[in-house]
Amino acid sequence: MHMEKKIIDARNSFCPGPLMELIAGMKAAAVGDELEVLSTEKGSASDIPEWINKVGHEVIETREEGGVWHIFVRKLK
Repeated sequence: MHMEKKIIDARNSFCPGPLMELIAGMKAAAVGDELEVLSTEKGSASDIPEWINKVGHEVIETREEGGVWHIFVRKLK
């Protein structure tokens, strides 16, 4: 199975922009793909993992570096 890593650059996008961009990215992604969301919206650090868990995907890691949140998720279905 070929897995890809995709970056969704949602920096300077305001809520719910980063989540909406991730949802669009998830629709285009294949099962097993890893997506990294870049966001300057602090709410993304809680909103995105909450949505990912609710819909049954995997949160790999969430970290903040220099005012930018890096949220790594994997499409499971």
